Amino acid sequence: MATTNTSSLLTATLASGSSLVLLQLFSRVVTFVLNQALVRLVSPQVFGTTSIQFELLLSTILFLSREGVRNALLRAPPSEQTSLDRNATTRLVANISLLPVLLGIPTAILSAFAYLGTSSITTSSQPHFRESVTLYVLAAFFELLSEPMYIRTQNELRFHVRVRAEGTAVMLKTITTFLVLVAAPDDWALVAFALGQTAYGLTMLLSFAMACSDNLDFRPKRVTVTRKEHTETLLFEPSLFKLSVAMTGQSLIKHFLTEGDKFLVSRLSPLADQGGYAVAANYGSLIARIVFQPIEETARVFFSKALSTSGDSGTKSSGQLKGPLQTAATVLLTLLLAFTHLFLLAVTFGPPYLSLAIYLILPRKYLATSAPSILHVYVYYIPMMAFNGVLEAFFASAASPADLRAQSRWMLIFSAAFIGAAVGLARGLGMGDAGLVWANVANLALRAVYAWTFVRRFFCERNAGDLVGWKRAIPPLPVLAAFAAAGTVVRASAKTYANAPLNLVAQRWHLATGVASLLGCLLTCIIFERKAVLRLVNPLRKTR
Repeated sequence: MATTNTSSLLTATLASGSSLVLLQLFSRVVTFVLNQALVRLVSPQVFGTTSIQFELLLSTILFLSREGVRNALLRAPPSEQTSLDRNATTRLVANISLLPVLLGIPTAILSAFAYLGTSSITTSSQPHFRESVTLYVLAAFFELLSEPMYIRTQNELRFHVRVRAEGTAVMLKTITTFLVLVAAPDDWALVAFALGQTAYGLTMLLSFAMACSDNLDFRPKRVTVTRKEHTETLLFEPSLFKLSVAMTGQSLIKHFLTEGDKFLVSRLSPLADQGGYAVAANYGSLIARIVFQPIEETARVFFSKALSTSGDSGTKSSGQLKGPLQTAATVLLTLLLAFTHLFLLAVTFGPPYLSLAIYLILPRKYLATSAPSILHVYVYYIPMMAFNGVLEAFFASAASPADLRAQSRWMLIFSAAFIGAAVGLARGLGMGDAGLVWANVANLALRAVYAWTFVRRFFCERNAGDLVGWKRAIPPLPVLAAFAAAGTVVRASAKTYANAPLNLVAQRWHLATGVASLLGCLLTCIIFERKAVLRLVNPLRKTR
């Protein structure tokens, strides 16, 4: 039964992942095209305010209010695996799903007042600044109102609801922002972005309300349950509530580590450079938002459900544990192997060709900001985001409250190290905003190592340590040698064309060298890794 459940779960999760990737591809390509117009319509100061400071305010409200509850409730077991009946389990989980709305009210008010009170004169003196902040807070509250319905659809594996809601919301957000910028006077630029975000939040709320229209009664209700001949009245499912509290308490530290660079940029850099940082982040993290974010989110759903079926090693036999654990290990190692190849591609071909790409794509007024130097660091930042994202998805899916408390203590150490490295690199060594990104790379690496240590311990405690080994996430030696040779060739080519004009015609033979080297690397991967990839993927095919 466990194997059947895991198989159907994997099929649903793979379908969800592909749908989310397609959604992100469609929405981000359209958004990217429109953003090309947006960054040309507004000044770097306005773009920095909206994309760094307003987005930081929004993410602070949403992350602190909902992230802990959202991750905890992904572990809600099917009703047949609990001692409670289906209706009782559903109601107790629904009661917990209301907590983000209740947490959101004080979090939004405190965050907004803290931001307004600490904003610099340069920032707060912009036209319609306070009205725009109010609209961003309203947009956050709209999203929080949809959270109980989001959790219900995720636990019911109705992933298409989220795909449709986000796809529609992203489109309306971008179109609304663009139309207001075009139609309204220049001093309404901040309001244009705020109205776009409000349209996003309202669309998410209405989309989820329509998907759950058969039952919109989310009023908290107590449930009387009987366990081991003992009757009690519950408002929340005890274990999930404790996990929600633990994860919510940890979210403050995790949020700072995730958004720490934006915190520091908003305090250390002038508005123009904040605009350059925002543009660099939008360009640099495009592949992360299209591919890695959907993979991380669907992996978190899959690991949460699959590992909840495996239960505790002390209550299930080795045979019952082996199926879900093997599938989870295979999914994790397949993703890590794919991300290792991404890292090799990025460090081999990124630096020699990034200057040309930046000159061709980046708007001219941003070439004098910190954007170009930041994009050069993103070559290393993006792969590290991928590694850390999937490893922390596993940790969030399997960690006990005790594990979360231990991680929180380590995260305090990581936070102190991040602040020290960021200030030291940005100010001490004069690296500017690029130093903040390098500090973030180191921060993500430390968090990834911590999460991998947990993965190893998790499987070893269940007598399945042989299922996860770091060597299975590393390509064979001939592949590594091919990438090393390609890196040497393209860097020699880059030196040869260092003084040539930055255009496609002048750099055509440099580009041809890169294409030939890339094809050589891909051919080597096909020759030497086909069997290894099939060994990893075959167990997934069997579950489908």
